Amino acid sequence: MTFFKKAGTIRFWGKVLQVTTVFFFILVILSLLFHSYSALFKLDWQAVADKNFTGGKWIWFFFTNIVVSLVYGIWVTARNLR
Repeated sequence: MTFFKKAGTIRFWGKVLQVTTVFFFILVILSLLFHSYSALFKLDWQAVADKNFTGGKWIWFFFTNIVVSLVYGIWVTARNLR
């Protein structure tokens, strides 16, 4: 089955949503650990917020994670759906 035939089914998009959601949460946690490792382990939530979310940074942070998660979800689902 070709990608476009798979993408035309509701089952495909349901699986994409499942994979994307799980991967998004994992990616957010890993991104926060990567960007704010020391502040997280000091439990300095203000430093984490300043580095990742204030001043409009939250838009880029979540936009990047959503796009990467969506691409990954589509790719994994297209590979594994029969």
